[in-house]
Amino acid sequence: MSDLNSSRQPRHGIRSRVLLGTAAAALIVGGLAGGAVMDVRTPAYAEPVRVQSQAQLPNFADLVDKVKPAVVSVRVKAEVSDVSDEDSGNGLPIPNPGQFPPGSPMERFFKQFQDQQNGLGKRPQMHRAVGLGSGFFISEDGYLVTNNHVVDGSSDFTITDSNGKEYSARLIGTDPKTDLALLKVDAPEKFTYVEFSPGTVRVGEWVVAVGNPFGLGGTVTAGIVSALGRDIGASSYDDFIQIDASVNKGNSGGPTFNMDGQVIGINTAIYSPSGGNVGIAFDIPAATAQRVIADLKDHGEVVRGWLGVQIQPITRDIADSLKLADAKGALVAEPQADSPAAQAGIKSGDAILSVDGKPVEDARKLSQIIAGYAPGTTVKIGIVRGGKDQTVEVKLGKLPNEEKMASADEPAKPASVADLGLALTSAPDDKGVVVSEVDPNGTAAEQGIQAGDVILAVGGSEVRRPADVEREVVDAKKSGMKAVLVRVKSGDHTRFVALPFGKA
Repeated sequence: MSDLNSSRQPRHGIRSRVLLGTAAAALIVGGLAGGAVMDVRTPAYAEPVRVQSQAQLPNFADLVDKVKPAVVSVRVKAEVSDVSDEDSGNGLPIPNPGQFPPGSPMERFFKQFQDQQNGLGKRPQMHRAVGLGSGFFISEDGYLVTNNHVVDGSSDFTITDSNGKEYSARLIGTDPKTDLALLKVDAPEKFTYVEFSPGTVRVGEWVVAVGNPFGLGGTVTAGIVSALGRDIGASSYDDFIQIDASVNKGNSGGPTFNMDGQVIGINTAIYSPSGGNVGIAFDIPAATAQRVIADLKDHGEVVRGWLGVQIQPITRDIADSLKLADAKGALVAEPQADSPAAQAGIKSGDAILSVDGKPVEDARKLSQIIAGYAPGTTVKIGIVRGGKDQTVEVKLGKLPNEEKMASADEPAKPASVADLGLALTSAPDDKGVVVSEVDPNGTAAEQGIQAGDVILAVGGSEVRRPADVEREVVDAKKSGMKAVLVRVKSGDHTRFVALPFGKA
């Protein structure tokens, strides 16, 4: 009996497993047909990026054969002293003996050292120093481009072509703001020359740099465009192309070519903690160079349009204060007296968003756009004033050499404005309100306001007494603003600062 039961038990188990397996299969089949039975939807995804691979890497040989004769080495000579007041001869600065107490050992030591370096009070010996750079011809009659810093301080220029033949050159003009210079070789022969690219440069495209690194001459390197619109702090007109082609000392002034043999940029700077190439170099864009070189050729100098405003970037806080949708444009801190902007009616607090329909992304872009116009040109400036769009026509002037500045006096008898984290007092000349104290943990301190700064306006209204500031702050809070816009004068400069509420 027990054997019978034991023999039946497995068959029952098998039947159960078969039934369970059938049910499971039915569920699986039902799941596969879920579109009709269970209405289960499979999410749809966008197609991934697919790029057809290149059959082979480009060959630059034909390109180099054509453009290399147009690229030259530039050798300059200048008179320099053996020792300057700022250099000990080994690259280290010499301390001024006057910075030490009179009669002290340090004062005597450095005075003796300075006397020894200067020949015991005699004039330092002068000698001729030689500098090397690169350049390229842009016309068959001998005009060539290089960097301003290559030729700066010299009047003796020797050009060596790809065949080793030397020529004397004369300086036509320089533009320190963009670090460009134009030279001219006066010779009877016709030179091989290259042209600037009229097209758009794209990140990732192949480029070839040709130049004179370390005085080796005729050196070719290749890479790609790494980035556009780089600002390296050289000037307010920075708009560099970044490339990863090897560029070193001596490449300055040399061209970077696209695959069509056109110049897309001029090598002018490298990022190098070690002093050598690390794969980051910066080029002046062809579009910038073409405008500057044309001015140098026609006038011997660059003539730029002048709007006449102190400007600053528009931050997110400032955009909120001005009721702007985006933190873009340039904020007018102050129009300069008798400037084209002032004569056209542009005011402090105006947000400049366009010039002749061209969008102004930031303060640097505004400077670049205005500089591209000739003096006397009438442009339409798109602004936002008091939350409303307006258009102002301005006849641009010529950028002057000097600007008029003013200063502020010191305050007394402070009155507190707790919401801004500062104390205020009236200015003696009744022009603005002076900051007498700043809470180091307050909002004003975080935004860079310091004791001695003068607040000229709050929320678009001019202020003359601390009570005026209090009133504008209260009104801004009542209107639901997240921050109040304050126009501040620090020394000779005026700027706008957005002060958020909520922190004393």
